[in-house]
Amino acid sequence: MNLLKAMATVSSMTLLSRILGFVRDALIARIFGAGLATDAFFVAFRIPNLLRRMFAEGAFSQAFVPVLGEHRSRRGDAETRLLVDHVATLLFLAVAAVTALGVLIAPYIVYVSAPGFSATPEKFALTVAMLRITFPYILFISLVSLAGGILNTWSRFAVPAFTPTLLNLSFIFAALVAAPHFDPPAMVLAWAVFIGGALQLALQVPFLARLGMLPRPRFALAGLRDPGVRRILVLMGPAAIGVSVAQLSLLANTIFASFLQTGSVSWLYYADRLMEFPTGLLGVALGTILLPSLSKAHSQNAAEEYSQLLDWGLRLTLMLALPAAIALAVLAVPLIGTLFLYGEFTPTDLAMTRQALVAYSVGLLGLILVKVLAPGFYARQDIKTPVRIAVMTLIATQVMNVAFILPLRHAGLALAIGLGACLNAGLLYRRLRRDGIFAPQPGWRTFALKVLGAVAAMGVVLWFAMGPESWWIAAHGGSRVVALCGLVGVGSAVYFGTLWLLGFRPRDFARRVG
Repeated sequence: MNLLKAMATVSSMTLLSRILGFVRDALIARIFGAGLATDAFFVAFRIPNLLRRMFAEGAFSQAFVPVLGEHRSRRGDAETRLLVDHVATLLFLAVAAVTALGVLIAPYIVYVSAPGFSATPEKFALTVAMLRITFPYILFISLVSLAGGILNTWSRFAVPAFTPTLLNLSFIFAALVAAPHFDPPAMVLAWAVFIGGALQLALQVPFLARLGMLPRPRFALAGLRDPGVRRILVLMGPAAIGVSVAQLSLLANTIFASFLQTGSVSWLYYADRLMEFPTGLLGVALGTILLPSLSKAHSQNAAEEYSQLLDWGLRLTLMLALPAAIALAVLAVPLIGTLFLYGEFTPTDLAMTRQALVAYSVGLLGLILVKVLAPGFYARQDIKTPVRIAVMTLIATQVMNVAFILPLRHAGLALAIGLGACLNAGLLYRRLRRDGIFAPQPGWRTFALKVLGAVAAMGVVLWFAMGPESWWIAAHGGSRVVALCGLVGVGSAVYFGTLWLLGFRPRDFARRVG
């Protein structure tokens, strides 16, 4: 399997999802703006979404995929199918219970996660109602994560990468067609989450059946006696902390932002959505294809292959994430103006969202590096090390929240997230080096200097080509789209053209695994 080709496949599917996500968010901004109803929805969606990232796609995936890969490599298809059946049954029962509890105690969850909303009864009540509709999403997406882990282990990367597009399509249909039939209209967004989750699960089923890995219900107590299940359960608890520092920090940001002026939660959300574009294209794609490959290398005791896989991932991260971070900061106004400056989304909203986006961009490289470095531990089924680092990072992030919120308001919360991600990545890297798990391949200094030179050239060109910010506020939407596409094209041409002149070639990054 060619890892670069696999990454391109995952990234292309993720790109489609992210483009639809931007269409979704542009519609939400235009139709619903940034106010009481959107603040309520973003909190109601963030809670099940946080659980998704922490447990379904975080702790569960990081624990499940290495054990599944080891079973497939060492024990054959029959025992692997039995493991899948046991895990699926236990996962369904556990998450169904959590979902029922979440719906029941929704008011208490909102009070804890957004205590500032309690001062506005209307906002609080709307958030509770939306949360009760969105909470079952965690059940759907947990089963989707199980299916995705199986498909990725069998190197079927395209289907799990395409699946998130269905959630975005659900949002788009709801906003354009169904919103007028709801009171308030924003309530349709909560139902879009519910329907989108169900559609994602339905898409995966035929592909699992084709592999012969469609789960069958098994008696739960028998599953608990399965050694593979017990190992997954042992790994899951600490992994929830180890892979979810950024999500826990985002939840803390919601708590802090709920006490700030109305719109703060929405401004952070829109900035975070722009950050998730490169994070998904690069970080998620790299993490998705690296974890099964690293797990296989570890099960075969191929230490050199393991280190080389990490080196390959880190080089791609630096080469692609650093220019993305600079472009987000430089082009903040063109990006936000083109995507969101319509209808109820005002120039004030643009200015506030820009502050958050620039602050977030400081930590983009760190956020993506964590997606590459953390699998270096989880593929070895080492949970304790990243957990200790995660706890240190989480504490440091909250200290920065307190320090930055007064002078920088909502932008200070975004800056704390970014700096915390950089700290997390730095500590993970240091430990991988110290323990002899990773040894950089020759040529890193020259490689880094060439990337920095190309990034500097791109940044200067974009700064001057962007023009005055006032034009992006006053221009027609179509003109902004054309101008932004031109800027992206010019920036890409300058960056990759400079890399080409400095000797970079795509074949240099091709890597095959058995």
